[in-house]
Amino acid sequence: MEISIALIWFFAGLGCLILELLLPGFIVIFFAFGCFIAALCAWQMTISLTVQSWIFLISSLVLLLTLRKVGLKLFKGDIHGKSPDDYIDSKIGKQAIVTEKIIPGYPGEIKLMGSFWRAVSNHSVDCGARVVIKKKASDDGLTFWVNPLE
Repeated sequence: MEISIALIWFFAGLGCLILELLLPGFIVIFFAFGCFIAALCAWQMTISLTVQSWIFLISSLVLLLTLRKVGLKLFKGDIHGKSPDDYIDSKIGKQAIVTEKIIPGYPGEIKLMGSFWRAVSNHSVDCGARVVIKKKASDDGLTFWVNPLE
């Protein structure tokens, strides 16, 4: 049984699609489409392997150069106008629960809205106690300054 060259191009395209899922960059997908175009041409026309290879190469590069920026804009996520500082600042004033004891000079851990954050305080705060977030305690926004609720 002889496998057609169009089927080989098709499976190469499927391999490129799987590879795209494993690699970052949004590039290999265009080579997958180039394989599919070459497979379609090989299936519909009697052309040499050299011509098929040129069709693959040219179509892949044209798709890559014309559609990559559009694809990145379409599929890349964003936070819709909120900067990371706005997200962190929205936590100030909220109440949280201590999950790891906070000792002055040593960070503990709090749970706030389903997420765990580092926390520091001038007061010793035991696990399970409720605290209020006063401000960011680090430049990266991952540690909060908290005070125990009275």
